[in-house]
Amino acid sequence: MSVGHWIHAVAASQPRKRLLRFEGEAFDAARLAGVVDTLAAALAAAGVGRGEVVGWLGCNSPAMLGTLFACARIGAIFMPLNWRLAPPEHRALLAEAAPRLFIADVPFAAVCAAEAVVPAGIRCVAAGGAAPPGWTGWDAFAAAAAPPALAAPDATVDTDAPLLLCYTSGSTGRPKGVLLSHRALAANADASVDMHGLTAADHVLTTLPLFHVGGLNIQTTPALRAGATVTLHPKFDPGATLDAIARDRITLTVLVPAQLEALLAHPHWPAADLSSLRAVATGSTLVPKPLIDAVRSRGVPVIQVWGATETGPVVCCQRIRDARAKAGSAGRAAVGATLRIVDLDGRDLPARASGEILVRAPQLMSGYLRDPDASARALAGGWFRSGDSGHFDGDGFLWIDGRLKDMIISGGENVSPAEVEAVLLECPEIAEAAVVGRPDPAWGEAVVAVVAPRPGARVDAARVLARYQGRLARFKHPRELIVVDALPRTALGKVRKEDLRRLVAQREGRAA
Repeated sequence: MSVGHWIHAVAASQPRKRLLRFEGEAFDAARLAGVVDTLAAALAAAGVGRGEVVGWLGCNSPAMLGTLFACARIGAIFMPLNWRLAPPEHRALLAEAAPRLFIADVPFAAVCAAEAVVPAGIRCVAAGGAAPPGWTGWDAFAAAAAPPALAAPDATVDTDAPLLLCYTSGSTGRPKGVLLSHRALAANADASVDMHGLTAADHVLTTLPLFHVGGLNIQTTPALRAGATVTLHPKFDPGATLDAIARDRITLTVLVPAQLEALLAHPHWPAADLSSLRAVATGSTLVPKPLIDAVRSRGVPVIQVWGATETGPVVCCQRIRDARAKAGSAGRAAVGATLRIVDLDGRDLPARASGEILVRAPQLMSGYLRDPDASARALAGGWFRSGDSGHFDGDGFLWIDGRLKDMIISGGENVSPAEVEAVLLECPEIAEAAVVGRPDPAWGEAVVAVVAPRPGARVDAARVLARYQGRLARFKHPRELIVVDALPRTALGKVRKEDLRRLVAQREGRAA
């Protein structure tokens, strides 16, 4: 069954089952299926066909979620964009993906129109209201725009056809478009149901952004397929999250470590009613043990999930029964997945030996958009090379040791050092630049830049850091700029990132 039939299957058996709640509005299965059909008809009327991309820029909403399922019904590809990115970053992604239709919530559409973000030839639509005068090339769009006489298409879709296009930052600094098929989303849902013991009786709270596979696929899409209820928030707010858990009797939610830190720091945390929660799932980066213990002390199990955009993402996870005994572990291979730990020559390593984590699973990506070489490297022999290092313990549980790649994860967001370094190297006074992550109690990691000036030049930190304004998303901006005489390099000229991390740690220790 393709993803386009999930909502309708629930509606056929339980039409009055409440599936989605958003800002006080409720959608039962029959109503949500109708929204999906109307959106599918509207997309078809706009000329969107099989295999064509529909871009979406906006905060979490029923329309955003409905458009994913509408794309599934007509065989199109849904492309959610990270609203935290800067206009030049959006422009580059849209130029590569070339969507047939680009939909943006009015506040984001205003920026896109002012900054000429959308390449010529792409139809632009403002969702949630009319496009104001002066927005050349922008139309208004709403579910009601579909002609009543136009029946919603119900195409027979190949389950191996791509459905979801999510961009992720690579270690080269160029974002890569990850293509996930109908089959991948179904296999990921199977893994999530097993991980959480998910049933139609559950009530899931989604506060993570739906432009991430974490927000979209760890619990949200699996819950809708299972007939569970999903309460959707536009953005994460710690107070609203605690209120919703207590008021709506939430049973499951996904919160990355930065969100958990924000909840613990909120004044309502000590007295918050968490009694309905069966578990909190977390991941995206290494999860500090004290953070797990703090949540667990309130009687709530914390279960971890490990994966990537390329893996759906659920390929390794804890179950609730393992949360206490294996706190800090990423768990075991998810349903349908196989994990390996290999050395530099690709040979399997024994328990407790650290190496690169490889994954084979039906929820893996089909490949990277328009990049067959990178796809072949990442999926050599049918195994996804994660770039992360880890080891199995004697019981077969995976423990993450670090990242082989230089990726920094700040607040659950991937930051490519090469992308940040490129801005530094534009500065005429800087001869060398490198970016590393520094452990941060609130964000997991903070971005730190280390630079060496040109002879006779002086580096003004404030002026250099100001270059990032409007260029890159704020979570990519360096929190600190350190000036050194020269960067440490190997005999072949490669920067020794580990030496830089030690330097940053030493400075942090002296500052403390």
